[in-house]
Amino acid sequence: MSSEVTIPDLLAMKREGRKIVSVTAYDYTFSRLLDRAGVDLLLVGDSLGMVIQGHKTTLSVTLDEMIYHVRAVKRGAQRALVVGDLPFGSFHGGLEQTVQSAVRMFKEGGCHAVKLEGGGPMLESIRHMSERGMPVMGHVGLTPQSVHAFGGFRVQGRGAAAERVMNDALAVAEAGAFCLVLEGIPHTLARRITEAVSIPTIGIGAGPECDGQVLVLYDLLGLYDGVAPRFVKRYMSGAERVDGALKGYLQEVREGRFPAPEHCFEDE
Repeated sequence: MSSEVTIPDLLAMKREGRKIVSVTAYDYTFSRLLDRAGVDLLLVGDSLGMVIQGHKTTLSVTLDEMIYHVRAVKRGAQRALVVGDLPFGSFHGGLEQTVQSAVRMFKEGGCHAVKLEGGGPMLESIRHMSERGMPVMGHVGLTPQSVHAFGGFRVQGRGAAAERVMNDALAVAEAGAFCLVLEGIPHTLARRITEAVSIPTIGIGAGPECDGQVLVLYDLLGLYDGVAPRFVKRYMSGAERVDGALKGYLQEVREGRFPAPEHCFEDE
């Protein structure tokens, strides 16, 4: 693999059976840390509406806000491929609006690719952009921007609905997407899709047989103290560690122990 992860690198990883590691990122500092750790793909997700802005869904995030965060993440990434999420409302007006939104993400945000949620209605946009050198990551299954249509964040693709998700996945791949997020679907369906498409699949709540995995950074680090979905594994009790650090700072300031002499400047 080259020093910078490219789309051909991801395709090669699928062919060779090497797992792709992806994490969401929203700022420069975490982007640098994730990049340094060796994460392959940084997804600047509209999940920032929940974990950064404190909303209950992703629907309020604007295109301008996404561009701001993509730009910050891109500054911190030296190796990882950076993908920017097209937020709710930035592509629902049809092909022209979708292309204009994507162009802004590329030009102003500096991302390597954009992510577009949905199947059938999105195929024209995916094909149009892919044919014109604008890489698109697809996203099927549980698509959070459709949360109200789904009646909440519910697992998709069970029973008879499996064929709908399968058909969406096949169509998105055929339309030219370079990669496909599979979210909140049974692992057996995710395996079938992964075997059926030539592009990498990135799972989140889709089992271990996808070509790669993505988690929301704040879930992974245990910083987001809301209810975690079943598919989340917290690799650190981040909120507890932050609480401990802040308590230490408060105590030392109130007791006059910080700043200590080593934190002070002397006269020359």
